Amino acid sequence: MVILFGGIAVLVVTVMVFIGLLPRGGKVHRFADTAWEPYVGVALTSAVALGLTMTLSSILEMMS
Repeated sequence: MVILFGGIAVLVVTVMVFIGLLPRGGKVHRFADTAWEPYVGVALTSAVALGLTMTLSSILEMMS
């Protein structure tokens, strides 16, 4: 059950960070057009994968 809540928390935090990185008012985020830009994408993708894996693992464990 802890893993389920942890996975959901990771997904919620990832969505909040993604929304925070979106362009607003005609301005892009400071990571755009820098050397860090690809790493931010990889980090967000990894966080989504981690959250989904934790959630799915917990659900499958509860079903068995």
